[in-house]
Amino acid sequence: MMKFNLIAFVKGVCLSMALAASFAGYAQDAPQMTLERVQLSAGMHRMDVQVAATPDQRQTGLMFRKDMPQHEGMVFVFEQATQQCFWMKNTLLPLSAAFVDDDGTIVNIKDMAPLSLESHCSAKPVRYVLEMNQGWFAKKGIKAGTRLQGPLFSVRK
Repeated sequence: MMKFNLIAFVKGVCLSMALAASFAGYAQDAPQMTLERVQLSAGMHRMDVQVAATPDQRQTGLMFRKDMPQHEGMVFVFEQATQQCFWMKNTLLPLSAAFVDDDGTIVNIKDMAPLSLESHCSAKPVRYVLEMNQGWFAKKGIKAGTRLQGPLFSVRK
């Protein structure tokens, strides 16, 4: 009959937990580059954006990215419209966030400084937040009231 060694068992559990935490921390320190992509447009301006649809994907967002092509970004998709607030923890790039209504209409746009913990919120409840390189919307003349086109947005009648 095998004798149970409680001390060895506890040490093994602690080691397993430490290794799991170590690997989890490592995964969170890398940018997410393999998310599904979708094409969006604002008039003649095209965007190739990653879709952050799960809580983990949304939490990581564009953290740890060192660069991003001008026509690329990330759209955050939430289950329901609520006031969305974003910050820039572990985000190295200056970004602009467009808070977007269900039909694709931009509600408001906020510029966000890298690594800042300042909250930037939607002016009303929204389901979508589109992050692009800072200044991208302004350079294209895209502002609150502009309607984005793409497969994510419903058409209101």
